[in-house]
Amino acid sequence: MNIFDILGPVMVGPSSSHTAGAVKIGLVARELLKDTPIDATIFLHGSFALTGSGHGTDRAIIAGLLGLQPDDIRIPQSFELAGKQDLSFRFENKNLKDAHPNTALLVLKGKNGREIEVQASSIGGGRIMIHKLDGIDVNFTSEKPTLIVHNQDQPGHVAEVTSMLSHKSVNIATMQLYRDKRGGYAVMVIETDQSIPMEAIHWLERLEGIIKVTYINTEEKK
Repeated sequence: MNIFDILGPVMVGPSSSHTAGAVKIGLVARELLKDTPIDATIFLHGSFALTGSGHGTDRAIIAGLLGLQPDDIRIPQSFELAGKQDLSFRFENKNLKDAHPNTALLVLKGKNGREIEVQASSIGGGRIMIHKLDGIDVNFTSEKPTLIVHNQDQPGHVAEVTSMLSHKSVNIATMQLYRDKRGGYAVMVIETDQSIPMEAIHWLERLEGIIKVTYINTEEKK
């Protein structure tokens, strides 16, 4: 436990879960999109759906999609800012199976045509957990540098990625593997103790059988 578990994050209120955490969900979704979002459909589940409007959850998520930090005083004006930055958005309530009470599902499109679906929850104290990417189950917080590799489920890909990280002296903190079926679509989610050099990311993108590589390091954005 650290002091932020007791006091909470530096933020614009009123709630660390419904406001600060919601901003981070929008921020991380923007990072995962790797594009400037121009269209967003946002489904709110559980407590987010029931009390989110009063806590500013809707405005907080939009603020994150615009790139605002949880302590930015412009968060309450995010809807107006979105209009100036050509971000169209809509909110709907939706019951998501087995989801945390503070969960949002974001369906995003970027100005360069990129699209992504991100399901994430606010788990308290301004912290979040990403649960799904494009329908694939994942679980990571984005608090550490995170590498997400989408690949064909074939032998050798895990070894290539881990060998690259070892060569760059990057230590693996956690590693999770997912696939939809044997020989189908697979995802690696790797959290690391050090930043990963961009030349290593570009090397991975060129490997045969690698579909998409996403790297996020929210600490570099602060």
